[in-house]
Amino acid sequence: MSYLSGHMGEIGALTLQHLALTLAGLALGLAVAALLAWLVMRVPQSGTPVFASAGVIYTIPSLALLAVAVRYLGLGFWPVVLILAAYAQFILVRGIVTALREVPEAQLDAARGLGMSATQELWRVRLPLAAPVLLGSIRLATVALIAIATLGGYVGAGGLGSEIFLGLQRQYLAQTLAGSIPVAALAVIADAALRTAERIAMRRISG
Repeated sequence: MSYLSGHMGEIGALTLQHLALTLAGLALGLAVAALLAWLVMRVPQSGTPVFASAGVIYTIPSLALLAVAVRYLGLGFWPVVLILAAYAQFILVRGIVTALREVPEAQLDAARGLGMSATQELWRVRLPLAAPVLLGSIRLATVALIAIATLGGYVGAGGLGSEIFLGLQRQYLAQTLAGSIPVAALAVIADAALRTAERIAMRRISG
């Protein structure tokens, strides 16, 4: 722990880089997943190929997928963001579709009876009622991406993976732990925060 306490400034900067990678990957992943979920909702026959493709990507070893991304995008920030977004699809697409499909039909009928348009129905009824399941999917994806984002240290994108990989190369356990412990802490904090958001959303629906 002496290494960690002696390099707090550096670890803090790497933690911010790690968060930037994770949040950028999550944001891009959510945007893509929303489009794919919309496709599945509009064209149910597309569900099988979309879910299967997301599953196949998720089974590819992360270093192999990163190597492909680096070949076309070079080293740095964006290859890592791209693979984070790709891995997130397995969790997010299915989660979004499940959340939207589980909205009670009676609530949707009531919205249509009030004359709501499809857009109003989505924003005022479907999404609020689907919020707990949506947040659960985002929570799982966020925790997974925090772990995968350590690959950023392998391709010059920064983040806590830089300390982990450098510590492994030097066979310096203290440095490896100085990167690993904050990664674990970030995952625990993100999980706790999003679990709290899930409970709040559930209480609002129940109330």
